[in-house]
Amino acid sequence: MNSPNLTRRHLIAALGAGSAFAAMPAWAQGHSVHRSGSHGRGGPRIPAGFGELSGDVIDLTVGSGHRIVEGRRGPGIAVNGSVPGPLIRLREGQNVRLNVTNNLETDTSVHWHGFLVPFHMDGVPGISFPGIKPGQTFTYEFPIRQSGTYWYHSHSGLQEQSGHYGPMIIDPAGAEPVQFDRDYILLLSDFTVLDPHFIMSRLRTGEGYFNRQLSTWTDRYPMSGEERRMWAEMRMMPTDIMDIGAPTYTFLANGRGPSEGMEYLFRAGERVRLRIINGSAQSFFNVRIPGLPMTVIAADGQNVRPVEVDEFQIGTAEIYDVIITPGSDEAYAIVAESMDRSGMALAMLASRPGARATVPALRDPPLLTMGDMGMNHGAGGMDHGMMDHGVHAGSAADAAGAADHAAMGHGTTAAPGDDAMDGMAMGGMSMDGMMMRDTTLLPPDVAIGPGIDMVSMAPTDKMGDPGLGLRDMPHRVLNYRMLTALEPNRDPREPSRLLELHLTGNMERYMWSFDGRMYSAVSDVPIRFAWNERVRVKLINNTMMAHPIHLHGMFFELVNGESAAHQPRKNVVIVQPGASAQFDLTANEPGDWAFHCHLMYHMHGGMMQTVTVVGPGDGA
Repeated sequence: MNSPNLTRRHLIAALGAGSAFAAMPAWAQGHSVHRSGSHGRGGPRIPAGFGELSGDVIDLTVGSGHRIVEGRRGPGIAVNGSVPGPLIRLREGQNVRLNVTNNLETDTSVHWHGFLVPFHMDGVPGISFPGIKPGQTFTYEFPIRQSGTYWYHSHSGLQEQSGHYGPMIIDPAGAEPVQFDRDYILLLSDFTVLDPHFIMSRLRTGEGYFNRQLSTWTDRYPMSGEERRMWAEMRMMPTDIMDIGAPTYTFLANGRGPSEGMEYLFRAGERVRLRIINGSAQSFFNVRIPGLPMTVIAADGQNVRPVEVDEFQIGTAEIYDVIITPGSDEAYAIVAESMDRSGMALAMLASRPGARATVPALRDPPLLTMGDMGMNHGAGGMDHGMMDHGVHAGSAADAAGAADHAAMGHGTTAAPGDDAMDGMAMGGMSMDGMMMRDTTLLPPDVAIGPGIDMVSMAPTDKMGDPGLGLRDMPHRVLNYRMLTALEPNRDPREPSRLLELHLTGNMERYMWSFDGRMYSAVSDVPIRFAWNERVRVKLINNTMMAHPIHLHGMFFELVNGESAAHQPRKNVVIVQPGASAQFDLTANEPGDWAFHCHLMYHMHGGMMQTVTVVGPGDGA
């Protein structure tokens, strides 16, 4: 949108008044899905799996029903009658019109995750459009400007949790950079029999309500009595890895539970492309195929130089494409173990229908360390790669970044090797508990209040951290430092300024925020970028949980030690507990965009913000 007079709220009002009421062709409706409540248990049974749609005009319908996963019945929201919704397969360079009809009794929406679209087509109620009212049809229309693996999902209420999501593939206009014989999608997600609004209420009123791995004096976790007292004095749990795990969640592969027979056929020696999408509401997964290496070829839809690994962690909303070459075994297990190791999603690579491989047992649950609290960066807590991956010393970007940093009041933090940090893991317990809540360590533009109950004392860059539970593996595990863009980035300019944002929260009250300010669609003060400016964004995690931070409408480049021309492009970055992460951004997509944690309950708990990119000629 290039009109300088078109504001977000004017556009939302105009779109709300002009929504179309297009009819839905019968062939596009999939299984019959009747109108009912947003998360009702009644209505028709919604099957797992998905069909495929393509073309210049695609019709989608959103409705509700119930799902049965491994004999457990829960609420469901389906797109075209299935969970996941249909695969939408398009081609780079085409124009597409997507007519979405809402058969729910509440508003809905569709966000095209990772797509470069005009901002009013992005599908976020309150930011880019007013949402789709019950009984109405909204038409999304935009050109396809990219290729790769993506997905779509609701951005209304808590509908993702109940099944409102589906995969997308954009075939490139030219040749694929890698060759493969088979092409499969593995969409990981989490299912619950509970209404997601009940889950949200319990998270806010009962810390640890869904955590079945809490430490006790009689558990078998490898902690001394001194360590247990330390955690107790800090009023924190070393087992607080995920807010929700099994058995509250059943982890799914393409909508199917671990025992429900998801399989992919192969012949020995074939190159199989597996497009792995984390479409869950709240779960991280550690993905491996015992006995079979994986070559990562793309991240968040963007090509990377091939890198062979044996396991990788995939955060909520992340996407990795891998190439695998099965050997002579009859079957291989594709294991997506939840990060807290309470359960797994499971699928099989099978040489014939029904072939099964041995499924490994769940590994021991990981424990948080002092490094994850931003307190001590010794074993298990420190990124052993470069500690500072900012702009080069003496550069204009460095000077500008430092000036911007000082203007914002964001002072320097203690270096990871400071004497004051030595020995804090075990000694000075009461002091540790106090220092972890020392808000004087925060810059003055962070709002201090009940929404902050922890402060990271010495956050360091952890781009080389493979993720909780994977730091001491004997095999090859992916980390962000191993990613390199396959094609050179279009804008290798040095950033002109540094923007520092703090991820903040109060876990007991389940309040989440940026810079201590919870999101409000009415009173938000957006993060503003000038047209085409080059900015380095530094995210500092002052909480004890990993956050997958997602920017709508644009890709950014991870500052991971690669040259500016080959920093990997992504739209989701995991910021490890008590750590920092940086990315470079060219603000060249005008409009208002959502910027948020993709853990759904964190986003709805307040960790969301609006990013405004001023259009060309509109002024700063």
